[in-house]
Amino acid sequence: MKVLLLDADRSLGRTLEPELDDAELTAASSLSDGLRLIASGAWDLILLDADFSGAGMELLGRLHRESGMAPVVLLSSQPSMDLAMEAIRQGAHDVLPKPLPRGRVREILLGIEEIKRLRPLPEAAPAEGTIVGASPYMMGVFKSIARAATSDATVLVLGESGTGKEMVARVLHARSRRARGPFVAINCAAIPENLLESELFGHEKGAFTGAIGRRIGRFERAHNGTLFLDEIGDMSMALQSKILRAIQEREVERVGGGNPVGIDVRIVAATNRDLQQAVAEGRFREDLFYRLAVVTVMLPPLRERGTDLDLLSLHYFAHYAREHGRPIRAVAEEVFNVLHRHPWPGNVRQLRNAAERAVVMADGEILLPQHLPADILNPPEASGGASASTGTGGEPPLVTLEEMERRMIRRALRETGSNVTVAAERLGIHRNTLRRKIQEYGLGPGTG
Repeated sequence: MKVLLLDADRSLGRTLEPELDDAELTAASSLSDGLRLIASGAWDLILLDADFSGAGMELLGRLHRESGMAPVVLLSSQPSMDLAMEAIRQGAHDVLPKPLPRGRVREILLGIEEIKRLRPLPEAAPAEGTIVGASPYMMGVFKSIARAATSDATVLVLGESGTGKEMVARVLHARSRRARGPFVAINCAAIPENLLESELFGHEKGAFTGAIGRRIGRFERAHNGTLFLDEIGDMSMALQSKILRAIQEREVERVGGGNPVGIDVRIVAATNRDLQQAVAEGRFREDLFYRLAVVTVMLPPLRERGTDLDLLSLHYFAHYAREHGRPIRAVAEEVFNVLHRHPWPGNVRQLRNAAERAVVMADGEILLPQHLPADILNPPEASGGASASTGTGGEPPLVTLEEMERRMIRRALRETGSNVTVAAERLGIHRNTLRRKIQEYGLGPGTG
């Protein structure tokens, strides 16, 4: 740590040095030297004599006004209540008498070091419907959302479970010309097959046993708005055909009805499955895939989002602290070290759950590692039967950077339907560079 002493008393520095441990002390005895040193370095603590060159209090106010300045402790050989009150009003961290109390500066340094290991919770919550993230990968996602939102094109959102696919659909709706219309969501995997058709298209009275009245389906309810079809990869081939017809003809027929009903609906679909693989295996209609994937948004898993993990954690800690009325003001740095060691198979949904449980268990103003859920703090050991193809510690074997690049390009092309422009955005490179590498690695159409 770096400490700056602004005091004409040259002997004070020699008195201080024994209790500064590993801290580096620099002293200035004149105003000109002091101002030069203030401007030249990043200080962890500034000790300022109230009578320093006749401008101690004025300098204190200046140091407080300059953003990012270190804590300032005011020293005085004639301390008083009025001096202390004025110093605190001017932004002093503390006021100490001269000669200095033994060990007090060391205590202040330890406190500053502790504060450095804390991250304050954000005071302001992001606007409703904001996706939290700042990683390069998410910047590409945000650009895709921005471009797609202003159109009526169907959007296919891909990503592992828990990555926030419905949030993307809601943002697309909120930023579109249909924002004043309804947003209707349905999880196609959560509804039994024999009921899903009725949920989607509705039914007429008497259409089947138990149909005691007319039911309006999700397509009709989403008229002039957005219909979000979640987990569409789990839908049967028969229903896929009816979905395709509804999109193409812009009309639906209720179960048991004979008259088509016109609809004006923007479709956003999502899945955690590899739809291109499903098409190749005959489990998903190719024509429906291309109808849905006019625009493709690929959400990365949380483990690939880098420092977004920190942003999301702070966001959820602050959100749940407000919701549950907890007085948490900061998070210990070790909490983030623990979070970064976890693989997050449940992605953002799992992180949100873990953050809420941690906040509920916190018993003070600082959220500590022991407040985290046991499965995050002590994840289960990986099974010992690692295959022969893995390296030491169960990690994948090392490959050349060239081979790693080839795999990433192949994956990007697969997940974007060979759309070079979108794939280049996902990889963070120019599309011309990607085209050159596709040719270099022989990754044209038909290659694995």
